[in-house]
Amino acid sequence: MVSLEGDDVLNLKRLKSNRGQAIVELAILLPVLLLILMAILEFGRVFNAYMIITHASREGARAGSVGGSDIEIAEAIGDTTPTLDPTNMRITVSTPSGRDRGDPLTVTVEYDVDLIVPLIGNVVGDPVELDAATTIRIE
Repeated sequence: MVSLEGDDVLNLKRLKSNRGQAIVELAILLPVLLLILMAILEFGRVFNAYMIITHASREGARAGSVGGSDIEIAEAIGDTTPTLDPTNMRITVSTPSGRDRGDPLTVTVEYDVDLIVPLIGNVVGDPVELDAATTIRIE
């Protein structure tokens, strides 16, 4: 049988009280840490969508610069954005005077990213509106 004496009993009591303190600290910090983690994930989703629509506007501008119609430009953009929701995307094709050789052609892709975490949406706005434009000379 092990007997506990003066200092051993005191150390055992401290150990038990420290366990409760750690649980309370975890309960206070865990929601903050989860919110930071979810904010990082949401930022990654928004940045991924921005990179995709930037690439899509370049592909659409390239399709239009070689003589493609507005429908062919929209198809080129649709082919490069398979992971995005097409109902949240708007495509604008504009030229200042016409589609003559040497004229600039601008393709703008706008996309609304719906956020998953409501608290983050209250801070930055939901949906997050992204746009990317590319201007290229018609060949």
